[in-house]
Amino acid sequence: MNEKNNGFANKGGILGSARAERLKKVVSEDKIVSTRTYNLVMGGVVLYGLIANAILCNFGDDIVAMGLNPIVILIGYIVLSIAGIAISRKSNNAFVSFLGYNLVCLPLGLVISICVEAYGGISSRPVQMAFIYTVAITLIMTLAAIAFPKFFEKIGKVLFISLIAVAIVGIVSIFVAGLGYIYSLLVAVLFSFYIGYDFYRSQQFAKSIDNAVDCALDIYLDIANLFLALLRIFGRD
Repeated sequence: MNEKNNGFANKGGILGSARAERLKKVVSEDKIVSTRTYNLVMGGVVLYGLIANAILCNFGDDIVAMGLNPIVILIGYIVLSIAGIAISRKSNNAFVSFLGYNLVCLPLGLVISICVEAYGGISSRPVQMAFIYTVAITLIMTLAAIAFPKFFEKIGKVLFISLIAVAIVGIVSIFVAGLGYIYSLLVAVLFSFYIGYDFYRSQQFAKSIDNAVDCALDIYLDIANLFLALLRIFGRD
């Protein structure tokens, strides 16, 4: 599998339009929960996805030993994730949205497990360093979004333009030797800020359980892309 291009997991148009629709969505009063409950559900769903990915990574060697075609796995992931995002976007039911979440995080977990195995397995230094830095950056950017909401309010368009620019760099890096490391650095920086931005955005939606699950999907994808970028960076050493 070409590990250089398994980032940007549906981070562009599909999720962008989903956020716009979510802001306009009218939520009945009986579905509104407290801010604390909303954030606990959102954090719990994100954590569930990450734990599921970690469990899959523990079986990375078995998955590789099965001899599955990486291209088939990648295509399967793309198809299922698009379906999962569409389900999550269109549903007003938290359970259905959670089903869509699983259609994204479980196939992506399979992709991540293969990448982790390619870098020496879950106990290897590159994987452990990528994990530690991902956790630290996630905590820092979440706290930054809480402390400086005005900053994150203003950077949405900059991040989207940067996403397109970095995607172009990723394509060019396939053909130009030496750009791969720079591409990984750019992806890591970009998704670090996306974590803070998506957490900030999550606080702008009506605080329903369904919206908490939908926002968890945004943040989960940010963290997964950050981890993969850091894995490529530390794996280069």
